[in-house]
Amino acid sequence: MLNIHNLSVSFQGDYLFEDISFKITAGDRIGLIGKNGAGKSTMLKILAKNMEPDSGQMATDKNLRIGFLKQDIDFVAGRTVLEESYEAFKELKSLEMQLEAINTQLATRTDYDSDAYHELMVGVNDLQHQYEILGGYNYQGETEKVLQGLGFKRSDFDKLTDTFSGGWRMRIELAKLLLQNNDLLLLDEPTNHLDIESIIWLEGFLVSYPGAVVIVSHDKMFLDHVTNRTIEISLGRIYDFNKPYSQFLTLRQEIKEQQLATQKNQQKEIEQTEKLIEKFRAKASKATMAQSLIKKLERMDRISVDADDNSVMSLQFPVSITPGKVVVEAENITKTYGDLTVLKNINLHVARGVKTAFVGQNGQGKSTLAKIIVGELSCQGSLKLGHNVQIGYFAQNQSDYLDGNKTVLDTMIDAANETNRSRVRDILGSFLFRGEEVDKYVRVLSGGERNRLALAKLMLQPFNVLVMDEPTNHLDIQSKNVLKEALKKFEGTLILVSHDRDFLQGLTDTVYEFKDHKITEYLGNIDFYLEQRQVDNLREVERREIAKQSPKESNKQQYENQKKRKSLNNKLSNIESKIQQLEKTIKTLDVALATNYDETVSDPQFFETYQAKKDTLDTLMMEWEQVQETLDALHDADA
Repeated sequence: MLNIHNLSVSFQGDYLFEDISFKITAGDRIGLIGKNGAGKSTMLKILAKNMEPDSGQMATDKNLRIGFLKQDIDFVAGRTVLEESYEAFKELKSLEMQLEAINTQLATRTDYDSDAYHELMVGVNDLQHQYEILGGYNYQGETEKVLQGLGFKRSDFDKLTDTFSGGWRMRIELAKLLLQNNDLLLLDEPTNHLDIESIIWLEGFLVSYPGAVVIVSHDKMFLDHVTNRTIEISLGRIYDFNKPYSQFLTLRQEIKEQQLATQKNQQKEIEQTEKLIEKFRAKASKATMAQSLIKKLERMDRISVDADDNSVMSLQFPVSITPGKVVVEAENITKTYGDLTVLKNINLHVARGVKTAFVGQNGQGKSTLAKIIVGELSCQGSLKLGHNVQIGYFAQNQSDYLDGNKTVLDTMIDAANETNRSRVRDILGSFLFRGEEVDKYVRVLSGGERNRLALAKLMLQPFNVLVMDEPTNHLDIQSKNVLKEALKKFEGTLILVSHDRDFLQGLTDTVYEFKDHKITEYLGNIDFYLEQRQVDNLREVERREIAKQSPKESNKQQYENQKKRKSLNNKLSNIESKIQQLEKTIKTLDVALATNYDETVSDPQFFETYQAKKDTLDTLMMEWEQVQETLDALHDADA
């Protein structure tokens, strides 16, 4: 399908990647991963033929159809959602225009017996046959089905695309790509603007997609559910394995450990050989032997260990001044958009120093309430901020507010004041914008780099209350971890809107669930909330809301399943702990065997003990698989 050979791309003298090669075949669902700025989006642009590499070749099948979901969408103004979606069927739309023109002629002409009229009749039959083969009588229904899968309601179909936010416009573009039956789909962060219902629908669509898919994403769960292959770009190289994301990470670590052990053995052999060379070199009778050993060393392929890119941003949110004990006091907050009610009679009290999570499906009002708190939206009801409250706000589309025609440095200087302008370069450096990178224009930055810049810009304003709406969109996994640690240490008040359980875990101490225009308070962390909702993750909560509580069993049976699941989860955790300990022990024995064979095997019980541990590990793995299958069955029954 597509073959990349010795591809290289550099930027300002530094290689994003150099002399890399790989193939993409039908059925590949590739997760393209790497740190922000590693070159993932650049690779997608090259695959889409939107950008030329510095060197190397890309060979494709002659009629390969490629669909590319970019981060920047530019629609023609004046089209409705349906009209824009129908742009996926350019050939069908052209046939429709031809058919309409011919049918108009047939309706107005009266020379029924003429050759010209006969030719029109033949022409319309040919066009109708071609129209039918291309799916002309089905495409409108397919379009509506895909739009609804991505979260649009029928009432949205005739609205102008101009009236939708960037996230919803991204969904329209995604719908067009999915409708085109491309051979290769290139998706750059497709889940960033999707709610959980749409993510689940998209997962199912991509898993059964007959072509190939390349996905850039930092959503670990999405990658694990969809992909069957992972390509990581790191320090100019690629690592390519036929494994989904989590299995890929495990395999990469195992390979690195093997490389380290093998490298250690080789280094020992090199040192011994060098000692012999020194010993023989002084003796004329051994000179030939010394030369032979020297040549042996020269011919030896030195084992290298894969390098890791460990550069991470440095982030700390200082508190400006100490506010009053109550920072937000909201009473009877109601927000409507025309006939649509988003929030109704909401009461919310946020105390100083509390870290709060807003969770729930998209469209339930989480971002709306966040905007009301920071003063971006008006509402009915009463909202009061406490004494000395200074709010820092990171919007879901914060990076969209950056000026693409400014450089990174100019963006920060223009946002700074007299007291912190001298610190701009230091702040940029802590967010990994160093050296010539500060002279990059914002428009050439990746999504993750833009988010990092938006976070850096936030550091220029004083605040003691931080409101963040999906701040991890576009951030790589290392940057997510750094942000999480900084928020943990933040001594101010935090309100965080997020779907990401991994990110929320251990971060907030109060959870508000948004549902049916109301909010429900849970006085505990995200794990307490999930325990109260009797589920394992946020996705499961929202999946149940999607299903509208349509149980497949009686309440009694559901209760029994919940008890079983809790018991099985405990058992699974116990088995995993034993497996982890055994694997660690076996790896230690493997390294000992590889690095000090004679001393290790001198113990007569060594191999017997070694084999016993491996047998125990196999038994535990089988037991783990059985417990996991039982758990999956229970989850499916309750879904």
